[in-house]
Amino acid sequence: MSIENQPGTVIVTDAGTGKYTQRITAGEHVFLADEPTSVGGGDAGPNPYDLLLSALGTCTAMTVRMYADRKGIPLERTTVRLRHDRIHAQDCADCETEKGLLSQITRDIHLDGDLDDEQRAKLMDIADRCPVHRTLTSEIVVRTNAV
Repeated sequence: MSIENQPGTVIVTDAGTGKYTQRITAGEHVFLADEPTSVGGGDAGPNPYDLLLSALGTCTAMTVRMYADRKGIPLERTTVRLRHDRIHAQDCADCETEKGLLSQITRDIHLDGDLDDEQRAKLMDIADRCPVHRTLTSEIVVRTNAV
């Protein structure tokens, strides 16, 4: 079954402007993704991992903001810094995978505002409940169809 016209569909197609440049359409929004020049791309937009990290970072900040607003917590600003690395499984003490390489996302969250320790702790707990975080830390099934 084609997903082209279903709500929440993102369409990615060659932009025709560079070797790896892709045109992304998400609802009414159109933007580019690309690889950096160091790997042969044109650097016309964020690379796929930048987009993945952006999804987690924006979801984290939005979820924290929604909760703070709903609970009257005086949060002024949230800054989320993220990094993706490939690490050796043997270097990860709390990972299930024991051999080979695995992905590690480091997420630093800075909360600005006149927050007490309890509010700060609750907002950090809520950060782990954002839908993208839950998706990334649960079992994911990707179904690919030739259409």
